[in-house]
Amino acid sequence: MFEQTIRTIQQFGLTWDFRDKETSELTEPLSRFERLALALGRISNERPLVKRLGMQFTKMVTYNWVYRAIGPRVYVEGIERLAAMNPDRGVVVVANHRSFFDMYSLMLSFYGIGGTWVERFYFPVRANFFYEHPLGVALNFSVGAGAMYPPIYRDTSRSALNKDAIDRVCRLLRQPGTLVGLHPEGTRGKGPDPYHLLPAQPGVGQIVLQAKPIVVPFFVNGLPNDARSGIVDTYRKDARRNHPIIIVIGDDLDYSEFTTKKPRVALYKHCADKMNQTILQLGEREREIRDACARGDVSDDDCNWLSEKVKK
Repeated sequence: MFEQTIRTIQQFGLTWDFRDKETSELTEPLSRFERLALALGRISNERPLVKRLGMQFTKMVTYNWVYRAIGPRVYVEGIERLAAMNPDRGVVVVANHRSFFDMYSLMLSFYGIGGTWVERFYFPVRANFFYEHPLGVALNFSVGAGAMYPPIYRDTSRSALNKDAIDRVCRLLRQPGTLVGLHPEGTRGKGPDPYHLLPAQPGVGQIVLQAKPIVVPFFVNGLPNDARSGIVDTYRKDARRNHPIIIVIGDDLDYSEFTTKKPRVALYKHCADKMNQTILQLGEREREIRDACARGDVSDDDCNWLSEKVKK
């Protein structure tokens, strides 16, 4: 089955050569299915024509059904500034991590108000579901055309692939029009308190300090991991009072204090810690908005409801 699939995509000139020495050494710890999933991820994200087609898919297909699924209860503050950017380099958006779809909620808002400068986006993701399980691969490609890329592996025997992933993200960020979504926590927070963040991981700091992109922080709350319950909540009568999805986007993060120091893991960690602290501050603003929604102080025609922004 694996070899037949490889032969099929070879006919279209789309294969990523896993037989060259360097690549085969990196992927040696992977199963056949995992190598296929990684190959598809690289094809869909690092071949310019295929990536452009994938971006069109997300704008024309994914946007429309996601907007209908959650758009009516999305409240977003600060999206206009992000959409109006004209960046001369790559942009990294950093956020808390509660749902598989945190980054997609931001892109929904971006496209909803007519943002155009993002030519390609990438959301690095833990490999254990999206690159190791058939359902995860299917979800990645059906929702985001494979944009959850590159994968990050937990198994230490695959650490070389993680280093390669960081190098790839840094190269991608050299191109203006690139947006990369990262979570300093590194994994989803599953506790009861959405305002408690897990410790920041140094990998995000390493990417930022090596690639030197523009960094935009945001806090998001209200997204479930269960798509069905998310849709049901959207069409409840009290959706905007008791089930809003609230996104608060902050100003560009100043990380210049770290750029003149010697690169090391501790420095990367300090940089990632600053991102977490900034995200937490935005979380306090999100909490204020959520409380106001619950009290009924946020009207249905408030200009920050995404549906109101889309009307303009």
